[in-house]
Amino acid sequence: MVSTERAKTPRAKKPPRTKPPRDGRMSLGAHLVELRKRLFLAAISVVVGMIVGWILSDYVLEALRLPIEELAAEQGRVASLNFTDVSSAFDLRLQIAFTVGVVVSSPFWLYQLWAFMVPGMKKKEKQYAVGFVAAAVPLFLAGCAAGWFVLPHMVVLLTGFAPQDTTAIISARVYYDFVLKLVLAIGIAFVLPVFLVLLNFAGVLSARAILKSWRIAILAITLFTALATPAADVMSMFLLAIPMVLLYFGAAGIAALNDRRRAKRLAAIESELDV
Repeated sequence: MVSTERAKTPRAKKPPRTKPPRDGRMSLGAHLVELRKRLFLAAISVVVGMIVGWILSDYVLEALRLPIEELAAEQGRVASLNFTDVSSAFDLRLQIAFTVGVVVSSPFWLYQLWAFMVPGMKKKEKQYAVGFVAAAVPLFLAGCAAGWFVLPHMVVLLTGFAPQDTTAIISARVYYDFVLKLVLAIGIAFVLPVFLVLLNFAGVLSARAILKSWRIAILAITLFTALATPAADVMSMFLLAIPMVLLYFGAAGIAALNDRRRAKRLAAIESELDV
């Protein structure tokens, strides 16, 4: 007797779901998707910050005009910002809005960058990164404040080379670029000691090597502050140089403590191996 029942065909099994690895590793495609997501969120935060920067652009322009007014009062000459073409005023406000937007939104886009880098970091690397950001941000802001402090002196000094009975008609766009570069340069200079500490923690630079170059470092700091402040204003030069020198020796002190801790750890490991 032949059975009329049809043979049951086995159903295709669904492929098992792949769980993300426990060690935090991701595929290249997942990395690209994560990067696109983080960049999109960072761009949104910058755009929102630019709206705030556009609202504050009037106050920023008023602050930028103060050194020009001081120049006119001190040198007794006509001095004013000049907008060279029809769209230059709008372009300058847009540039100010972008700069303020990047600064205002920096906590958010820095967090996005941090969140993207964290899965690929080891525990010790995460600690180094957190310490670097925690120290670099306040120092950078302090350096920018110091740059803003010496800005009026720079404007008066550089325009003082013009002949008497002349008019200082300063391009607004060029002037803003000058201010931005000066403030950023001094802000970055204040962060350089943090890089020395980071190189020491990474085992690239020792505290002895940092202290050995203290004469060159002080000479470089003196030359930098002499360029950033007028020669006649020695007080401003010292007010800018003293914190930079202290930061340099502070970095050397932290590096020395780390070298001592590292030496004790190596000595303990060697004593255990000798037993």
